[in-house]
This record gives sequence, C-alpha cells and structure tokens, in this order.
Amino acid sequence: MLRIAMAQVDARVGDIDGNVEKILDAWDRAAVEGADLVVFTELTVTGYLPEDLLLKPEFVDRAAEAVSELAERGPSGTVAVVGTVAVAGELESADEQAWDVSVPALNLRNRAVVLADGREVAAYDKWRLPNYGVFDEARYFVPDDETLVVRVAGVPVGITVCEDLWTDAGPLAQAAAAGAKVIANLNASPWHRGKRPTRETWVRRHAERDGTWVVYVNTVGGQDDVVFDGDSMLCAPDGSIVARGQQFKADLVVVDVPVDAADAHGPDLPGSHHHPALAPHVDVPRLDDLDEVYTALVRATRDYVHRNGFREVIVALSGGIDSALTAAIAADALGGEHVIGLLLPSPYSSDHSLADARALAEAFGIRHHVVPIAPGMEAFGAMLGPVFAAEGGPSAAGDDVVTVTEENLQSRVRGVAVMAMSNETGALVLTTGNKSEYAVGYATLYGDMSGGFAPLKDVPKTLVFELSRWRNRDGEMIPTNTITKPPSAELKPGQVDQDSLPPYDVLDDIIEAYVEDNAGVAEIVARGHDEALVRRVLRMIDRSEFKRRQSAPGPKVTGRAFGKERRVPITHHWAG
Repeated sequence: MLRIAMAQVDARVGDIDGNVEKILDAWDRAAVEGADLVVFTELTVTGYLPEDLLLKPEFVDRAAEAVSELAERGPSGTVAVVGTVAVAGELESADEQAWDVSVPALNLRNRAVVLADGREVAAYDKWRLPNYGVFDEARYFVPDDETLVVRVAGVPVGITVCEDLWTDAGPLAQAAAAGAKVIANLNASPWHRGKRPTRETWVRRHAERDGTWVVYVNTVGGQDDVVFDGDSMLCAPDGSIVARGQQFKADLVVVDVPVDAADAHGPDLPGSHHHPALAPHVDVPRLDDLDEVYTALVRATRDYVHRNGFREVIVALSGGIDSALTAAIAADALGGEHVIGLLLPSPYSSDHSLADARALAEAFGIRHHVVPIAPGMEAFGAMLGPVFAAEGGPSAAGDDVVTVTEENLQSRVRGVAVMAMSNETGALVLTTGNKSEYAVGYATLYGDMSGGFAPLKDVPKTLVFELSRWRNRDGEMIPTNTITKPPSAELKPGQVDQDSLPPYDVLDDIIEAYVEDNAGVAEIVARGHDEALVRRVLRMIDRSEFKRRQSAPGPKVTGRAFGKERRVPITHHWAG
C-alpha cells in the first residue's frame, strides 16, 4: 500500500517566497496524514508560466535557492515531488551570450525535483514542450528525454510533467517500461470549456495500456488570460477514477493506492508509514457545464483583481445583458460592496435600461451613480464641430441622422468617465464586451473597450444569455427584461444589434468555425450559412484585429481565444 497526497496548490507567478510557504504547508499536512508521497504541480516554485521572468538570472537563482530551502524545511518521512526551473548546463555553441533574450541561452529546464529527508535526491526534466495555443515553452526551455523512476516505500514511481501525458509514445510509456507501477504527472493545464473529458481520456489511456496508477495533479487559480481549474485525479489501472480534487479551489487529496513494493532501478526513498486505510476520495461534487464556466469566470476575475493589487472594480451599467453579467461576476468574485456601478445614460438611452441597471445594482448590493453624458457629448461637439465642418465629413451635415462618429463619441465619453473614476477611486475598470463583439469589431476603441480586465472577452454572446439565465436559477438577480429585450447599444434612436449583425446564433457559429476551427469559406458555407454573409463576417473579423490587439486581457473559455492563442497579422492580404 502506498499513501499518496495530491497537492493542488494555487501557486502564483513570481511569488517564490509565498509559493514555498504553500508547498511546505501542504507537505506538512500530507505528512500528518501519513502520506508516503506528496505530488505537487508543474512549476510550483515559480508559478506557471513566468514567461520572460525566466530570462532574469536572479529569478532562476532564487528558484534554485527555494528548492534547497524546501529540502531543508520539509518534513522527513514523506517524499515530495515539486515543480521548478533549473539550469542544466551551458549550450554547446560558444558564441551565444548567457541570458541573451532571443534564445534560451542556458539549458533551462522545466523540472520536477524529488525531495526526501532534507535533500534533493533526483530530478526529471520535462520531455515534451508544448508550443501551441497559450503555450510558449520552446521559447524558454530545452527538453530532455531521460526517464526517471524512483522507489518510494519500495514502490517504483515514474515522474513526468504535463505535456508528457498528451501522447501515446514517450515519457509515460517509457516510465512504465522501466518498471513504474505509479506515474506522477505534474500539471499546469489551463481550463477551457469541455477540457475535462479530454484530460480523462489521456489519463485512462495510459493507465489501462500500461497497467499503472496515474497521479494527475493540476494547479489552480487565474493567471492573466487563463484560469487553472485543479480537478486533479488518481486513475487506477482499470481506467477508473478513484480520487479527485476540487474544481477551481486549492485542495489536498490523500488516498491509498493498493500497490506492492517491487524491484526497480532508481533511488530507494523513505515511506512505508503505518496508518489505517482511507476511504476512496471520489465523492467530490462536479460542477455542471454552465456552473463550471461561471465559476471559472469568477475565479479568474477575483485572482486578476486581487493579485494585481486592486480591491474594487468599476463596471459601466447600461441596462444591457453584457454589463449585467459582468457586474454579477464581479459581485460574486469580490462582494457587491467592492463593485462601483456607473450608469451613464445618453439622450438615446431608454428609461427601461436605466431602471434595469438600477435594479441589477440593488440586487447585488452594488453602490452606483448616475452620470448623464449629454454635457460631455455637447462639449466635444462644440470642440470638434468646426473641424468636422471644415473637413466636410458626415457629422457636418447638420441633419438629425446620428453618424458613426457621433455614436462612437458617446462610447468614448463613457470611457473617459469610467477611467476618471478609476483614477479617483483606485478601482480597476472591468470592460463588458463579449467574444462575438470583439470578433467583428462591434466595440469602440478608447470607449467601451477602456479598462483593465475583460471577464467576457472569450464568452460568445449566445453563452452570455445562457449564463445570465443560469445565474437567475435560484431567483431573479439579473432583471428578466435585461435578458429578454433585443440587444442594443442605444447609440441612436431605435437601434438594435441585429440592424448591423446577423442573429447571434448564426454569428457565433461562423465565429467558432473561423476562429476556433480555422475553417475556410467553403467549409463554413457547408455548415448551412449564406456565402455572402460568411464573407462579410470574415472580413469584419479580419479587419478588427487591430482593435483586439489593444483590448484588455480576459480569461480563456473556448477552445481558441483571441490574443496569445490566435496570432493573425494585423497587416495581411490573404482574402481566402
């Protein structure tokens, strides 16, 4: 019998001192529980991913010091496997400068260290380095292909890291071939909708193929434009999941693995505690689909706000569904008392929108202020009117038609207001745009795009509606009228989104095909869409790249988000 602890910690990028204390706390608790082995997460010491912090020598040096500190301070009798970075030696090319920012100038490794009884007894360097989607590890790390199997309480345990799992051949198969009966896999696997089944498929595949126990331990918490969900698991050789960690929360799961000691190569480490058997740890409740998405958005928002030194946020409340859902997420993440709502009506704002915004703020306990923007619109009109007239632009026509310039000016006056309020209060502005709007450019630079974090940036409009209805499952918090009325920017009389956009279910399917699936025109038309409409939407998406490059970060929700995952040139002439 081998008692294993899965230490699902919320390691923070760059907070090496704080991460050391979290590691020691979990390690001590695992030891008290009689664990022979405690498995941590990928890059536990540094947080995932430090990006160009890894190019700073002092950062890497501090990580090395932290590992020594952990070895010295960790409890005896319980073996720990901890993720960190380490230098394995200089590159062969003599003309490369150390710490040249253009290349990994030293052999920097994504490493799992094995610590036992006051010393570092073994190390494994990640074999497969992901370089797709949100991952950019080849920029920083050099891989290694050495297998590591250690004996803990006589049981052969293979050590692997994250991407090593996502292939049939390679590290896990080699560890099993080297005699491992248990394989520890340290992870920093970002969440997105529907990812859990894919993870479980890979974990089960290795366990069943090789007849091994697979210990999958994942980190937790928000980090810029991704969020980690934990959801660690222990898989038996028959493919059954016998233990789980919580979702989106730090957790320590201690479980008994019925495996006997065996002869194997590698260090023989302590363990073999005497302890009563534990009950299986499989009754952790699972979140349903919409609960999982909403919880991810709340966790990502809370961590971004707090970890960047803010305590309050500002949301411009229009009475529309996007600002309502953003405010709900903010209130659930921070508490309504830490959210400031600004109601910024223009002459074109409807009475019901103002009433809906007030009702929402009162339901969530959000203090709010009404700041009509007509004076600002008039001031800018007086300031710019002569220039517009001199240039003979549409705004100089002098009729009652509201031009695009005048529509965008309203949004930009609001942007000035929310940013001024941010300066005055020290609160962070949350932008309210969704993925559908960002995709086709239905957002105003320096207007409604102003702010520091965009909770809905990767949430399609159709999902915004689903999440809003889901949030009202136990009673109306988001006004029903906000959910049921036709979406409108209310920047001119009678305006609704569908004046310039197709229905959102159609639009979102085209966006998903083009952005997430990389489908071309013919393939998207084959999904049942009109070709002229497809070409128009794709042009809108491509022409809006310059806006998205200037947008606030927001958490990844779908299979492929704008930003780090989708790197399309702003300037290009591909018209396929």
